[in-house]
Amino acid sequence: MTTTAQRTATPPAAGKRAPMTSLRKTALVVGVLFVITYITSIAAKVAFYPPMFDNADYIISGDADTRLLWGAFSEVLLIIANIGTAVALYPVVKKAYPAMSLGFVAARVMESVFIAVGVLSVLTTVTMRQDFAGASDAESAGLSPVSHALGALYEWTFQLGPGFVVGVGNGLILGWMMWRSGLVPRGLAALGLVGGPLICITGTAVIFGVIEAGSAPQLLATIPEFFWELSFGVYLIVKGFKPSPVTD
Repeated sequence: MTTTAQRTATPPAAGKRAPMTSLRKTALVVGVLFVITYITSIAAKVAFYPPMFDNADYIISGDADTRLLWGAFSEVLLIIANIGTAVALYPVVKKAYPAMSLGFVAARVMESVFIAVGVLSVLTTVTMRQDFAGASDAESAGLSPVSHALGALYEWTFQLGPGFVVGVGNGLILGWMMWRSGLVPRGLAALGLVGGPLICITGTAVIFGVIEAGSAPQLLATIPEFFWELSFGVYLIVKGFKPSPVTD
């Protein structure tokens, strides 16, 4: 006769997966959100915004409003995913690293604030282009500085958010917590600890005019952070968190 204990100990039938634990679900959510931030940030900057970047007088002579609006929408999704990564990860690390985990949430929020200001500059550019379509030569002369200013505003929000705050939040803070906790392989977390300072250093250099935005030194400095964020998201999706005293 089969006892209750024996029935409880019986393994799942062949072909059936064991129930996913809450920690594994959290890892999956964090990983998916990180991959979403990766995709949406690249899509906005590379695929959708070039018509505005390549034409400083976009308000006067631009013709890619739909493309810019898709870029703005991509960055709205980026903001949601950014904050989601911090909110989802916070319960996992808050007991072991209360100050650092709160700092990560704050860094993600500040990064998202800068991104949101950039989105507003894009939407304002599109609205003004539509409102002043067919403007006279005199009006166009006045619109040119406005178009330049909105473009410059977006560039600076990018330099201060993804170009600096990311180095603090995703690089140093998240990298340090993952290194100390062992929730992911330390070799992986080391990418964040290396990439974070490089992002901050080159971001500061851009602010003070030592190097140009988008120059080779800045692009090279983003490589460790680039692979850190992508690898972190993919690892959590595939493997989940490693066993660690932090989660006991």
